[in-house]
Amino acid sequence: MNGRLIADRYRLTELLGSGAMGQVWGGHDLGLGERRIAVKLMHSGRMASLSGSTGPEELRERFERECRVTAQLDHPGLVAVHDAGRDGDELYLVMQRLEGSDLSDHLAEQEPYPWRWAVAVVAQMCSALVAVHAVHIVHRDLKPGNVIVRPDGRVVILDLGIAAVKTGGDTTRLTRTGALVGTPVYMAPEQAVGGTPVGPRADLYALGVLLYELLTGRVPFEAPEAAGLLYKKLHHKPVPVREMRPEVPESLDALVWRLLDQDPNARPADAHEVYAALAPLLPRPGEGGPILPLDPTRPFREPMAPWPPHRPATPPAHAPTVIVPSPVPAPTAAPSPAYGTPVPPPVPGFGPPPRGVDLTAVLEEVRSLLATGHYTRVADLLGDALPAAVAEHGADSAVVRSLRKQYAAVLLDTGQYARALPEITRLAREYTVERGPHDPVVIQLRQDEALCLSRLGR
Repeated sequence: MNGRLIADRYRLTELLGSGAMGQVWGGHDLGLGERRIAVKLMHSGRMASLSGSTGPEELRERFERECRVTAQLDHPGLVAVHDAGRDGDELYLVMQRLEGSDLSDHLAEQEPYPWRWAVAVVAQMCSALVAVHAVHIVHRDLKPGNVIVRPDGRVVILDLGIAAVKTGGDTTRLTRTGALVGTPVYMAPEQAVGGTPVGPRADLYALGVLLYELLTGRVPFEAPEAAGLLYKKLHHKPVPVREMRPEVPESLDALVWRLLDQDPNARPADAHEVYAALAPLLPRPGEGGPILPLDPTRPFREPMAPWPPHRPATPPAHAPTVIVPSPVPAPTAAPSPAYGTPVPPPVPGFGPPPRGVDLTAVLEEVRSLLATGHYTRVADLLGDALPAAVAEHGADSAVVRSLRKQYAAVLLDTGQYARALPEITRLAREYTVERGPHDPVVIQLRQDEALCLSRLGR
């Protein structure tokens, strides 16, 4: 599949994800100067088997109708659709390729997630949902994995592939009637029960679950099976946000409570109303504080400002992504030991911490080196920056944890397995204690650890 040419124009280069309905590939549009794209491929025969009695030809017609509707959407918070068509028995959808971090990873990097960031994320999603609902589309699968935070802080909703599209008196969707469509944890009760078409307020319920998770680090309801989860949604109330995060404003806690109401009619009327409730809590243009990559408050604080400085228009396809952790305060001059200030202890494995290291400057240099492919130098810079970060923020801080993850990732990407192994092992141990052995981050770290051991012949 790698290197396959679709429609004599779209070259597939790497698999980005897959599911029951198809696969998503990264690639290049050869007709527009190798523009980076994402291509969703769906096999009509496989889709027909998932859709009960619906035949492949009818599914193709539905797919093309859905593409025509979704292509009408023009909003910075939604992925742009460039093209759609058929290639043999497969249907393809060509979309904008985005850089950034999905919201589940973004949440994992921030412990706890700043409540102002949560407000900014959901407010941006409301803006996109207004555009979606205006053309009678219900997303039906809003969740952190379907949301991207771009480097400039803009939030983009992904995957309208299972959306219900209402055109005139007809409702089109590519999944079989009565199937459980969506992710149960984020699914509105009326969507899980089925039997009747769901409306935009089902998306608002999912938005409430997502907001609750950003604010508390957990979802409102958990159960080992979908049936038990649905029962809790219908008969239980979630723990109020402020019982876990007292610093969260009362108005925000009240909004979450309304969004999670079992009765759709008791929720806010639409995404406009949700945005209006969030607006007083949003930052204003020019409001102070550091502006960092992947900061979702940035579009409100610095609208239309260029970001980031000196970044090339098209980054290398395989460059590792470096996420600057938050918060990183403005650098200050290191105090001199001559005035009695104790020298911070050495960091195990790194030697004594350097004096006067400007972390922001180091990370800017890292970005520049990534753009030119100097990955080994990137690893050295991150290794040198860690002792300074420990001295400034503490060994157990979120800043240091994020830097360690980035350091280990670059070492792994550049084949420096002996240097990567102790960092990955330490991270795996720490995350296992915090999240348990079955957490996705822990599983990935254990896989990386096994790769290092294999390459080192252990």
